[in-house]
Amino acid sequence: MKKIMRTMMFVVMLITMNSCSADTVEGTETAVPNENPNTNYAYNNSELELMQLINEYRVSIGLNALEKANLISDQCEDHNQYMVANNVMNHNGFASRSENIMKGLGAKNVGENVAYNYKTSQAALKAWLESPGHKKNIEGNYTHFGISVTTDASGKKYYTNIFAKI
Repeated sequence: MKKIMRTMMFVVMLITMNSCSADTVEGTETAVPNENPNTNYAYNNSELELMQLINEYRVSIGLNALEKANLISDQCEDHNQYMVANNVMNHNGFASRSENIMKGLGAKNVGENVAYNYKTSQAALKAWLESPGHKKNIEGNYTHFGISVTTDASGKKYYTNIFAKI
């Protein structure tokens, strides 16, 4: 009985510590881009690596590589800051982020993947590709994307990856 309880505890801890989630939204009307949607965004090595890995995967299955969009990465970073501050992993505020991207870039549809506590970009991508909802976003009919990878005070990483069709 103790062995079963230990195994169950291990599984619960593993799922809790290595989590991810996906969400999507489509616009119902044609958005008009803002005049200056480009913002400055300083990408860290993990973000650049994850973008490269996603594009390599997409190209390997015959899809287009995505263009990075600083405005989208800004939205990702804002969400990571929210998740870190609240010690949660979720899609709270996704509708607002989507609306900002639709208005700012004229996006027609938007999808989002989030993850928590993966040590490397490769591990986060592997987990997303093993999840049908995340994989659908990664393989979706998108043209642009943004990413933020944020490390909290305890060294755990939060990932937000947003895709957009512009």
